[in-house]
Amino acid sequence: MTYDANNIFAKILRGEIPCHKVYEDEDVIVFMDVMPQSTGHALVVPKASSRNLLDADTAVLAKLLPLVQKVASAAKVAFSADGISIMQFNEPAGGQTVFHLHIHVIPRFDGVSLKPHTGKMEESAVLASHAEKLKAALSAVV
Repeated sequence: MTYDANNIFAKILRGEIPCHKVYEDEDVIVFMDVMPQSTGHALVVPKASSRNLLDADTAVLAKLLPLVQKVASAAKVAFSADGISIMQFNEPAGGQTVFHLHIHVIPRFDGVSLKPHTGKMEESAVLASHAEKLKAALSAVV
């Protein structure tokens, strides 16, 4: 399989589609998932083009995972979460639906199941509020 430069995350990286950005540097962007499975669900996305973990450059992964850890710590604080799920999917059989490497950081709450990806987008104002909460908590960690 090859990388499709027209996937939705590539379009976000090029500024063709807006997002509720939490963090960005020269290598990585963090933004809110528009179909969150839990309050505060964020995505950590490298700017380098790779379909998924299986074809990613190890130098990209070396920069990605420390940020995932920081975003997870910030999300736990920002949303008073009881735990955090980190998810990453590879290829359709593995559950991948957007073919650009990305890692889900999902705050979890005792007794609350994850919402399914139904195709229904969260309200923009809610995502903006969550982005600001996570951004504030992340600034204390980064």
